[in-house]
Amino acid sequence: MSTTAVSTPSRLRLPKWAAPAGVAVLFVVAYLVFRGTATLPHDKEAPQFLAVTDLREWIDDHRNDNPLFLYFLNYIRLFVGWLYGLFQSVLYALGWPGITGVMGALAWLAGGWRIGLAAVAGVSAFGLLGLWQSSVDTLALVAVSVLLSLAIGIPLGVWAGLSARVRRVITPVLDVMQIMPTFAYLAPLALFFHIGAPAGAIATMIYSIPPAIRITALAISEVSPTAVEASSSLGATRRQTLFKVYLPLARSTMALAVNQTIMMALSMVVIANLISAPGLGGDIIRGLSRAQVGIMLPAGVAIVITAVLLDRTMMAIAHREPHTRTSRVDLAAAGVLAVAGIALIPALPRTWPDGLTVNFVAEVNDAVRWAETSWYGVTTAIKDLTTGVLLNPLEALFTSAPWWLVALAVLAVAWRVSGVRPALTALACLLAIALLGVWEHTMQTLTTVVVAVFVTLVAGLVLGVAAARSPRYSAVQRPILDAAQTMPAFVYLLPALALFETTRFTAIFASVIYAVPPVVRLVEDGIKGVPATVVEAAASAGSTPGQLLWKVQLPMARRAILLAANQGIVMTLAMVVVGGLVGAGALGYDVVVGFSQRPDFGMGFVAGIATVLLGVMLDRITQGADRRPSPRRRKST
Repeated sequence: MSTTAVSTPSRLRLPKWAAPAGVAVLFVVAYLVFRGTATLPHDKEAPQFLAVTDLREWIDDHRNDNPLFLYFLNYIRLFVGWLYGLFQSVLYALGWPGITGVMGALAWLAGGWRIGLAAVAGVSAFGLLGLWQSSVDTLALVAVSVLLSLAIGIPLGVWAGLSARVRRVITPVLDVMQIMPTFAYLAPLALFFHIGAPAGAIATMIYSIPPAIRITALAISEVSPTAVEASSSLGATRRQTLFKVYLPLARSTMALAVNQTIMMALSMVVIANLISAPGLGGDIIRGLSRAQVGIMLPAGVAIVITAVLLDRTMMAIAHREPHTRTSRVDLAAAGVLAVAGIALIPALPRTWPDGLTVNFVAEVNDAVRWAETSWYGVTTAIKDLTTGVLLNPLEALFTSAPWWLVALAVLAVAWRVSGVRPALTALACLLAIALLGVWEHTMQTLTTVVVAVFVTLVAGLVLGVAAARSPRYSAVQRPILDAAQTMPAFVYLLPALALFETTRFTAIFASVIYAVPPVVRLVEDGIKGVPATVVEAAASAGSTPGQLLWKVQLPMARRAILLAANQGIVMTLAMVVVGGLVGAGALGYDVVVGFSQRPDFGMGFVAGIATVLLGVMLDRITQGADRRPSPRRRKST
């Protein structure tokens, strides 16, 4: 008796792209049907804006009789103001001979004669540029801000490094603080601490604290458990273990925390000028307002010199061996330099002589006008092409789509890319933006961010892959990236403004060159981190260099590339808002107007909050993608 096999029909499986394509088609149809409805246009006289402006007026009227201000906030402002005045008085008393000698001596002790002489030349350059007083004010503001940041950040970092529970609590707070664009700190601080040097120092301190806490916590958590156990077994108390084991072994990494705190402070002191903080920021803001690169350039050069000198000095300290002693020759030379500088204080004027300054404002402005005229065809073509092909269509899409459709699209994309929790967080941020009344300007800012991030990621991937696959090219590119990451954010506006004048594209160009260096580094490190055995196995199987890149290296470097995308978004968002000073418009412009025009303070304050929410939304999506397993792993499980 024969049996026949009965075949069961197999279940029909759709291609993996079918579901996303179907959802995309639904969104396109919904957009075409509901386009132009529920768009939430911007209203400069919105009730929430007026309410915040009224709140500021009430606070200004009751600053000296409300208990919160009278017994708490005013004392903080007075203490920070006193500390700034102390640093400023000491620097003014030293004058240019004393500051030059002391800073040169400290740099010599830290990194040798090369860094010492570079410090002498750098400090002298402040005077040659005609910016001595502004540079001293900036140094005082940075000193106060860094001192306060480290006084708060290092103990918190040590606590977080020793306690996993504290680390879990503090990490989300630090995430939000680092996502927040620099402008977002200014409005509430101006509200509670008024304007001036104290408010600028507090804003700079808050902006600079996250790296101090994060890197210190990392340094403490990476101390060898064997060393800690050995200390405990010998009867050392927790305090003795902290000061005799943890801190000495974490010294070099903690020096990096100090370095990063200084770099963040230098980046912030320029923006703090918008709330009347003194220093070099005033020259840069004045140049931006007049669209004159000649006014901005000397101040930008002075900030870069300050950043490079402090960076090289701190990195020299970080890279020194713990038990390395300074040679007697270096001690003697540094001592002679410091004593000579202090001895010359009575003999020389405290401020830099006016006759020894170099003024090249007119020459720089002439060079910029020549570049604008000579390269007008190229720069205009690039600007018009980007605006016509990317910016205008994307902005029209975002601003003409119903708010609820945009919210559903964000929810769907975030759910698909990152999971449920990040999707709900992104949706909550977007709904809050709608309630704040700045929906239209947020969509315009989102347009600029999307275009800038797209260009940043393309450039970062190309340069990162090239560096990972060519050691020679990497060696050439690395110093350029080091210098680019050392420069404060405002410096990038100089070439952008010189080439493209004040337009939206200017902000995009500046944000791209600001955000590309970390993206390149992360992509390069991610591809280099692919195990050599995997690469060799793929090559021995006959893979071409292109197949090796697309089938092996890029998929295995997925986490690093997603982290690069996250960092690119955060840095681009921060810079695009700064670009409100050079024609970016939207939220950045609202924030700037809110500071410069008192009746619009409420609009600027709300725009700052909306910028933070936009940053949190984009950050949650990309961070969630970084933590999710790859599609290939999800399929295999």
